[in-house]
Amino acid sequence: MAQTLVSLLVHVVFSTKNRQSVVTPEIEPELFAYMGGILKNNASRLDAGGTSDHIHLLISQSKNIGLSVLMKDLKKDSSVWIKTKGATFRNFHWQDGYGAFSIPRVDLPRLKQYLAIQKEHHRTRSFQEELIQFLDDYGVEYDKRYLWT
Repeated sequence: MAQTLVSLLVHVVFSTKNRQSVVTPEIEPELFAYMGGILKNNASRLDAGGTSDHIHLLISQSKNIGLSVLMKDLKKDSSVWIKTKGATFRNFHWQDGYGAFSIPRVDLPRLKQYLAIQKEHHRTRSFQEELIQFLDDYGVEYDKRYLWT
């Protein structure tokens, strides 16, 4: 094949440090727009959704950057940016890790709808319950002792 053709769709989930409820409805659109810009600068695209203590990202990832590098830049740069948005965010941090799950194109409509209803969804289900369900559904092994640190 004379060219590299890639479709890398990744559902990424991570929370604020200690799951603090600091992603306010007022800052959320600007935060997602800023994250979208970071991803665009890395030839990737973003759809997003979330709540005050965690976010979900649907990333159409570039073939030219590894996910770990992309996530390191995304979390670092967005954390630095949000700290400039006032005293409320001065001590803002993301959690250290993240969950990432490959998504087949056929599941995109369902995932996009899921991202759109995050606030409603989390009225009845905690982030911890949700993440464990994702890990179990995708067969990701984890050690509960280190899952929330």
